[in-house]
Amino acid sequence: MSTEQLSLVDALEAATDSETADSVAERELDEPETKAELRARAASHAADVAGEHFPELPVESINWETSTQMQRSAGKAGYNRANDQITIRLSWDAYREYGWQKFARTVRHELIHAYQFHKHGEADHGPTFTRWVDPLDTDRHCERFADPKYWIVCDDCEKRDPRYQRSKIVKNPSNYRCQCGGDLRVEDA
Repeated sequence: MSTEQLSLVDALEAATDSETADSVAERELDEPETKAELRARAASHAADVAGEHFPELPVESINWETSTQMQRSAGKAGYNRANDQITIRLSWDAYREYGWQKFARTVRHELIHAYQFHKHGEADHGPTFTRWVDPLDTDRHCERFADPKYWIVCDDCEKRDPRYQRSKIVKNPSNYRCQCGGDLRVEDA
């Protein structure tokens, strides 16, 4: 499987006890070079942000994963109601495309979802999400980092929707309609 995990506790244990403030600051300037380093950096960054904005969020219990299969989103927060486990999966490809400074916005975006899961048991991009976008210097939606293989196009309103796999709608667009009621067609990217 191409998903790897790390908890914040594991990330903190990976840091040496003898690190000085200067070495921590120097490390912050470095770009993570491995998936494990990215998970550790993301967990540390999330802990800092949550400490300031979401102190009641048990950020140390969030599971961090990296994936090489994610194509549509740079990050994804998930919630298991059975055990109250929050997992944040980060796209390795998106990180490689963006670099840490830009990708940190994705970490903060997913942290808002983690907070929503913790507080409300569900997450979305509605008002409870939007109120945190500016304070956390993040985005409501991430920009595309991978090129789609197909476009679903409406003949009436000309809306274009990217697709990354040969899904049901790509195979049979005539079985579907646009939200405006228009016919759909598929264009290769």
